[in-house]
Amino acid sequence: MALYKYRAMNSGGKIRNGSLDAVNEVDLEQRLERMGLDLIRCDVTEEKRAAIGQRKVEKSDLINFCFHMEQLTRAGVPILEGLADLRDSLDHPRFREIIANIIDEIEGGKSLSEALAEHPTIFDTLFVNLIKAGEASGQLATIFESLSDTIKWQDELSKSTKKLLTSPLFVGTAVIGVTIFLMVYLVPQLVGFIESMDQALPLHTRALIATSDFMVSYWYICLGLPIALFFGIKTLIKINPKARYAADGYKLKAWKIGPVLQKILLSRFANFFAMMYAAGIPILRCLEISEGIIDNTVIRGALKNAREDIGEGKPLSQSFENTGLFPPLVIRMLKVGETTGGLDKALLNISYFYGRDIKDSIDKVQAMIQPVMTGVLGLLLGWVMMSVLGPIYDTISSIEI
Repeated sequence: MALYKYRAMNSGGKIRNGSLDAVNEVDLEQRLERMGLDLIRCDVTEEKRAAIGQRKVEKSDLINFCFHMEQLTRAGVPILEGLADLRDSLDHPRFREIIANIIDEIEGGKSLSEALAEHPTIFDTLFVNLIKAGEASGQLATIFESLSDTIKWQDELSKSTKKLLTSPLFVGTAVIGVTIFLMVYLVPQLVGFIESMDQALPLHTRALIATSDFMVSYWYICLGLPIALFFGIKTLIKINPKARYAADGYKLKAWKIGPVLQKILLSRFANFFAMMYAAGIPILRCLEISEGIIDNTVIRGALKNAREDIGEGKPLSQSFENTGLFPPLVIRMLKVGETTGGLDKALLNISYFYGRDIKDSIDKVQAMIQPVMTGVLGLLLGWVMMSVLGPIYDTISSIEI
């Protein structure tokens, strides 16, 4: 299939421009007719089907998609009619093209889950598997409702993660900026005055002058080295699995921030696991999918070990306990869930437990980071002031009146 750029007209005479995937011009014309459009002209582009899937679709669009399909499916409206109605009401041209392609795939004989799987950058493995489970169980409306709630929760969790990382980055950048200003601009102006006193300078003053001279003389190293290290480490992590594993382990152990990141990842895992298990997906398959959605190789490896233990016949709670990732309270919740047959509820309770703890932890980290950064900046300024004013004070003190 090729991607066509088209110019078409609707029944009201309004001109529409867009792009659509089609086998040939005849197929394109038929697809546009099903969208209520008459083809005026078209041109084939060099872009392929995958290019559509790579275009950005916001979480709000997915929430709208799930809510729309949940309402219509629950009301008994056929899938194709529901998708066609959504396609015609969308004001997002890229998402509208994707929905049009999904309709064509279903009309070609594919199921909804198979059609969604054709766009993996929009509908991930979890989304597709849950829709597949809903099709098999006849609970598609419930699945759409759960997906809508989960995407909302995931969006909030993503904002919490950004909030956790943004504050230290911002304050750290400010401290680095002040350091550069002091060393490159302020200290060099004071060096001549200090050296003109013609007296032995204390160690901390000599260290300040040496640091300032180095940064002035080798500013390109001071600027280029951190950037080179950043991209070098990033590339190494990308190409070397051992480096990626070590970096992911360091993230989980980073002072104050690491434990919060671990809670965020485990909360996401518990929420997704609960959704899949409630939809009737087998436990081993749930764990296999969960490994793919956790972007940390250390936790992913622990979940893989748990899946292997469960496959050998060990209880779920014991397998999770062996990972060393979950606290005793979580393990007790799992044991109760196994005993009572309410494992999905137990997993949702775990997600809630982590979610509540995450908010408190982020607030505590942010409340702690600012005083720490302020203290670092104060020490830096104190070093400069002591190194500059110390020799001046000694000179004044030695003057005999």
